Amino acid sequence: MPARRAAPEPAPDWFVCPVCGSEVRVGALVCRECGADERVGWGDGDSADLGPAASGVVVPDTYEEFERLTRRSHLRRVLTAVLVAVLLVLLVVAVR
Repeated sequence: MPARRAAPEPAPDWFVCPVCGSEVRVGALVCRECGADERVGWGDGDSADLGPAASGVVVPDTYEEFERLTRRSHLRRVLTAVLVAVLLVLLVVAVR
């Protein structure tokens, strides 16, 4: 009977940032901790900048997360515009 081959291990959904050593999701645009990215060669590690995570800025890891955050922001703007319009109509009616 032939020996069974072990199933290949699934690829991790993250990797280690070569600049700061933090975990970065596969498909991420930048490292949340140090701001390094693939386009600029993951930086040189000499930067004193702590990256966007230290400043409290939300940086989406993937394009899908960016789209989700953008949609949410658009919905807030629309709801705010509707609320302002309703308040203006009520103000005009109350003044008459």
